[in-house]
Amino acid sequence: MTLQQIVRTAARLYPERRAVCFDECNNKTPATYTYKTVTTLATELTDFLRGKCNLTENFVIGLYCCPGINLPSWIIGILQVPAAYSPIDPDALPTLSTYIMEKCNFRYVLVEKVILDKFKVTFGHLFCHNSLEIQSVGLILFQRNSSSIDVNLLMDHENDKNERPAVTNCWEENILGQTETKQSKELLDARKKYSLAYVLHTSGTTGIPKIVRVPHRCIIPNILHLRDLFQITPDDVIFMASYMTFDPSVVELFVTLASGASLLIVPQIIKMMPQELSEALFERHRVSVLQATPTLLRRFGVQRIKSTVLSASTSLRVLALGGEVFPDLNVLRSWKGEGNKTQVFNIYGITEVSCWATCYKVPEALFDSDHRFDSLIPLGTPLSGTRVEVRNSSGSAILEGEGQVFIGGEERVCFLDGEVPSPGATMRATGDFVRVKDGEMFYLGRKDNQIKLHGKRLNIEWIQQLAEDNCQVEACAVIWYQKEKLILFVVPKGSFRREDLFRKLQGCLPSHSVPVELLLIDALPLTSHGKVDVSELNKIYSSHLNSRRSDRKLNKKEELWERLQGFWKSLLNLPDDSSSISEDSSFLNSGGDSLRSLHLHDEIENLVGRAIPGLLEVILSRSIAEVYKHVLQAAFPSEDQKLSCNSSEKRKRRNSSGEEPRIKAVKPNVGRSLKSEAHSVGFVAVSRGNRLLSTDEHLKNQGRAGTQLRESMPFPLVLSEHRGNEVLKSNETVASHANTTEIDSVQRTHLEENLGRTAGKLTLDVRWKSDLGKCVDASPLVVVPVIDQLSASVYIGSHSHAIQAVDLYSGKVKWERCLADRIESSACVSLCGNFIIVGCYNGLVYVLRSSNGEIRWTFVAEDAVKSSAVMDPSTGLVFVGSHDQHVYALDIYKEECVWKLHTDAGAVFSSPCLNLLPHHLYIATLGGLLLAVNPVTGSPIWKGVCGKPVFSSPHCNKDCVCVGCVDGNLYCFSHFGEKVWQFSTNGPIFSSPCLSSFAREVFFGSHDHFTYCCNREGDLMWKFETTSTVYATPFVFHSRDLEDKTLLAVISTDGRIWILNAKTGVVEGSGKLPGEVFSSPVVWGTKLVVGCRNNYVYCLDLCISKNSKTA
Repeated sequence: MTLQQIVRTAARLYPERRAVCFDECNNKTPATYTYKTVTTLATELTDFLRGKCNLTENFVIGLYCCPGINLPSWIIGILQVPAAYSPIDPDALPTLSTYIMEKCNFRYVLVEKVILDKFKVTFGHLFCHNSLEIQSVGLILFQRNSSSIDVNLLMDHENDKNERPAVTNCWEENILGQTETKQSKELLDARKKYSLAYVLHTSGTTGIPKIVRVPHRCIIPNILHLRDLFQITPDDVIFMASYMTFDPSVVELFVTLASGASLLIVPQIIKMMPQELSEALFERHRVSVLQATPTLLRRFGVQRIKSTVLSASTSLRVLALGGEVFPDLNVLRSWKGEGNKTQVFNIYGITEVSCWATCYKVPEALFDSDHRFDSLIPLGTPLSGTRVEVRNSSGSAILEGEGQVFIGGEERVCFLDGEVPSPGATMRATGDFVRVKDGEMFYLGRKDNQIKLHGKRLNIEWIQQLAEDNCQVEACAVIWYQKEKLILFVVPKGSFRREDLFRKLQGCLPSHSVPVELLLIDALPLTSHGKVDVSELNKIYSSHLNSRRSDRKLNKKEELWERLQGFWKSLLNLPDDSSSISEDSSFLNSGGDSLRSLHLHDEIENLVGRAIPGLLEVILSRSIAEVYKHVLQAAFPSEDQKLSCNSSEKRKRRNSSGEEPRIKAVKPNVGRSLKSEAHSVGFVAVSRGNRLLSTDEHLKNQGRAGTQLRESMPFPLVLSEHRGNEVLKSNETVASHANTTEIDSVQRTHLEENLGRTAGKLTLDVRWKSDLGKCVDASPLVVVPVIDQLSASVYIGSHSHAIQAVDLYSGKVKWERCLADRIESSACVSLCGNFIIVGCYNGLVYVLRSSNGEIRWTFVAEDAVKSSAVMDPSTGLVFVGSHDQHVYALDIYKEECVWKLHTDAGAVFSSPCLNLLPHHLYIATLGGLLLAVNPVTGSPIWKGVCGKPVFSSPHCNKDCVCVGCVDGNLYCFSHFGEKVWQFSTNGPIFSSPCLSSFAREVFFGSHDHFTYCCNREGDLMWKFETTSTVYATPFVFHSRDLEDKTLLAVISTDGRIWILNAKTGVVEGSGKLPGEVFSSPVVWGTKLVVGCRNNYVYCLDLCISKNSKTA
């Protein structure tokens, strides 16, 4: 039995019934198709594909479309070929979609006509442009370019195509490559019974996305069993809530069409609009069956859920929640309106065994508020053909206790990536842990989500449930503050007594599980999804701690100047008996840094006993006299302020450090325009935090050089085409293996600067160093030409006003240019590769010719530019922030500012971060905000509140954007502005997060001396203690020359360098530079480049030690 067969059976029974309805929710009449129309259009598509495609066994056709009225016909038409369909989300990250298409070796893709241009721009380099249109169904067929098909996958086409396919997919390649001929035939024969229905991929949240090939025989039992459990009839209306790339969409589609019911489809954007979605589902179309994630349901809000979705008069007959942790029973009770009879189901499963594995119908009696029941809802019993086991840590199946869930079965088998079918049942580890009690499984979460306090594991939710049972508690929440102590927040009711609640908790909980402190609040802060806002509770408690600190308030304003100078001297390590500080003294130019600025900020606020808006920006960019005036206005607002100097004027653009540069500054060349020099040069650019950019249209056609450079990219990186240029988005990680033959004439240093042999397998030796005259706090930019990789350059500036271009391999200085002031900004390369962009303390943004350092253009900001610029590869615009509280979009070729945006939230110290899909520019401010901006227009899209200053630069991937904050938290926001999670450390975070596409992990450092590795859910995977604070951004890389490992470069401010195993945090090698380090490392090949405060930029060779090789 196949999916198309069960649809055809229903179509014969109900030809004139409505099969699908598409409502655009724009006041237009919704489009509808009957079952007869759906099957007729499907047959037309089937006939076309059979006539135009070279069919093979287990044939897969990509489907690039948006949800619409034709979707069921398209899917059924593909299935009838017979072929499997593989949905491609037009809104997904192009690099991900390209990776999936190449991994699956799609030969054909059907593209919806209305989004044809988008497909051509993004994937046109992979597919032939002589496409064929199927007018009746609104699709266009694209065929894979023969040049883009891996020759290793080609087979002898002279054999009959029904006996042997002309092109195999990756799964078939695995079979053919691992077995003898006789075995191959047996496996191919065996494979026929696993006729594929669809091909999806996992989300990749726990690693590289896995390809999941789903046979008909795996999903059919799910469809039929759920149809029976939900008692679906032709009168039902079922909402297609899931994305096509999420396998619950298969259940929604085929449970409907196998029953003669009606499927409701709306545009994806409507699912983000709770009011419009609610009206469409429950007012206009009277949806009776809803399968959704709890998150989707929460978007409606508690009030609308109770009054509409789960009201007494609702049309909703069945609510099946899955894909996320099932809501607590008390939450379900609060959602249900009086008299509501909706049946609620808990469904659980994993994509690797598509789709659902277990189901539990919540008994109506449990919603009775007087009914006593464990608030955790069971996962339920296995669905038809599904086998579920719980295994302990030793791998043995258990009937009681805690363990990991495994799912499989004889029929319920999907094939992951290049797997070969194997006899018998295949059981998949889920990574989910449960408690088995009285034959029922209760979900505990992933193992890492349970906290460990004093060496003992505990569940925070259990503490919260006990507290909520107290009749004097209206609501409560528990947080694990900075992973150190449990804090209980209570919304009291009646005559609440703290001692009564603590006495109850102490009687029910082990001593280590009792919260150390209880705070009363008026109401629990909630996220937009109706969940308790944990980040806000952390802020409330942090403010509570601050309020308990001893006050050191001033009695009179005359004390302020004296106390301010005392702080200034102390933090800058100046003797107490030194002369008074000059009124025009700047904190940073006097030897301060970002961390000391933050300490000065806190000392002043504690002194005056209140928060002072904008204080940190003034400290970072103004004189001590201006700091004094700013504080004076806050501390004594009712009094007249008079200052004995006139230094409060806007900072002038000059040599603010008061130092003589070691070489003379050069004025811009005002000759030819930059536009005339914008011919493209193929290159790969690598900068801190694993940001890699390639802008070479012909990288794949550059012969051996291009091939070598592409091979240097780590799996699974791919290049996506955009406006004729290949763009590797900045959230991808960079490889370490350069695949080049080096002319190694460099004498490595083994004397006093030898970084030493360690107990690890790797050694770090100085390959070369280059003197920049003063501290090198900027991070290096490495640019590798496609044609001549051995001419790769390192671009980096310093406090001496100088910026150098240094040969990556030899250490020879190609050129040095002196700008007008100190350089802390890291360089950025232009779209064409001919120019380098860098900011300066004098408020100028310089555009330099990359070949010789000639100044080609300067842009004038209103204050210092410490932010590192970022380039948009889709437009060529360059974005940079300034201490003048603006972000600028510069068109360097037209030599103009396209737009500027005032942040209204403090100076921009960190670097912007660009995301292509959605096309957002992320900006963090010293006012504690994360802004999402339209890069084309400069219009704000949303803002996220961090609360404290943000020096860390944001970094993003396809799902989220992360940024560190001086409050010690790493914040994770969705691309829609929702705070997804936060991770707390015990010190300020200046380090920018490093997001790795290798293992889907987030790496970052903190001033608590630790480097942290978290997964994409914000759970700690490991942490490594360094010997000092960690300011630099870690760099993750994969090296085939270093035992084919994924490694992480970590540097603490005392100059110590560690090379860690990125998966485990184990030290593979270490060394020490002869100075402090605030620069972030960049790795290319086996070379690590980083700046040092001893005035040098270093290039280090990473080598496997001889002892390790001979061991």
